Amino acid sequence: MTEAFPAVKRLVAEALGTGLLVATVVGSGIMADKLAGGNVAIALLGNTIPTGAILVVLILSLGPISGAHFNPAVSLVMGITGGLPWRDVGFYALAQIVGGCFGTLTAHGMFDLPLFQLASTVRTGPAQWFAEFVATFGLLLTILTVVRFRIDAIAYAVGLYITAAYWFTASTSFANPAVTIARALTDTFAGIAPANLILFIISQAAGAIAGLALMQWLLSGADTERHPARE
Repeated sequence: MTEAFPAVKRLVAEALGTGLLVATVVGSGIMADKLAGGNVAIALLGNTIPTGAILVVLILSLGPISGAHFNPAVSLVMGITGGLPWRDVGFYALAQIVGGCFGTLTAHGMFDLPLFQLASTVRTGPAQWFAEFVATFGLLLTILTVVRFRIDAIAYAVGLYITAAYWFTASTSFANPAVTIARALTDTFAGIAPANLILFIISQAAGAIAGLALMQWLLSGADTERHPARE
């Protein structure tokens, strides 16, 4: 379906979607931190619900235009599986990163904060890296299976997965290199120190590839004729 739209429109949709996703992550983090009165659990809950909700909205609205990846790890896997032409993978990733960074600036502007910041929140260590591997692995598992069998439910599945992963992973489930980079540009509740980016992104890429490998084996030879919801 996305091939019906010119490349420039698909790239704008990816940038816009990632930007709105990051604006939601950062903005709801700022709001939640202000209102939670120091209760980190309440602040995280206030950050989680809007993030899951906006993913559903963005996938439903922009999915028909660009596929609604909003994530370089997803675009990479779609390139490997043939769901996205290889020539577009790099452009998708660039649009997602640029859009995400503008999303951070948008959130800062809405809360009257300095637009340009660098995060100071340290998120590092083997447990955090493994959590990002698991979070991205689970995200790709969700996408690849639901697209295969229940594509009509993909928006809800992704939104619910990220909502859950905020709480069951030690890293609060970034699971997205573009979002990770954009969150390094905010010294607020959602931030991650720039020095911690590389190993988060490596862990996310490894999780995505591992998820793809397992799903290719698990789904090989599956009888999709029994699943008309895919059409």
